[in-house]
Amino acid sequence: MTRTAPAFIVALLIIGCGAQPEQVDRQAEWRDVLERKKAAVSAEASPAHKQVYADSVAAFVRRHPDHSRAREVYHRIQVEFAQELGSLGRHQDAIRFYRSVLQRDPRNDAALRGLADSVDRLAVSREKLLRLEKGMSHREVSQILGKPIPGWTVKQKGRNGTYEGWYYRTIAGRVAGVYFRDGKVFAAEESSDAKVGL
Repeated sequence: MTRTAPAFIVALLIIGCGAQPEQVDRQAEWRDVLERKKAAVSAEASPAHKQVYADSVAAFVRRHPDHSRAREVYHRIQVEFAQELGSLGRHQDAIRFYRSVLQRDPRNDAALRGLADSVDRLAVSREKLLRLEKGMSHREVSQILGKPIPGWTVKQKGRNGTYEGWYYRTIAGRVAGVYFRDGKVFAAEESSDAKVGL
């Protein structure tokens, strides 16, 4: 009995001593991450600075998944990246990031709104197509339909100008087209056999 008591006490001391430096190291590591944030949010921040900060937060969360503040920061970074992807018309990629955040934080309002917006823009409705008008610019069409998925545009130069076709999936499962001549809309169709009244 007397032999097990000292062994038990020694084990408790080892565990207790081992836990203390881990806590200190974790806080020091989090301070290092926050130092990288300063470079990422400064006026002179380059995309590389932002990426280093995002990568350091992701690595910290992998090592310390129970650190609630780090998880919150990481989710915010993921949502901001998804928003940027959505602004580039990469809604499928944005949806993956939003869903990743929602898997761990189902009540994240920014991710819920972003997901709904990206899903809405991934497939266009007839109502959105009917809002198009002749003479609209690329920017005006993007505001209504979003930018097409990468690879879903065609551009050709002809004798009478430059022609572009932007293609979108429709809610009905077809492919809609918006056609530009010299950067201005001149026609649109809900599918290859259904013109939209422009």
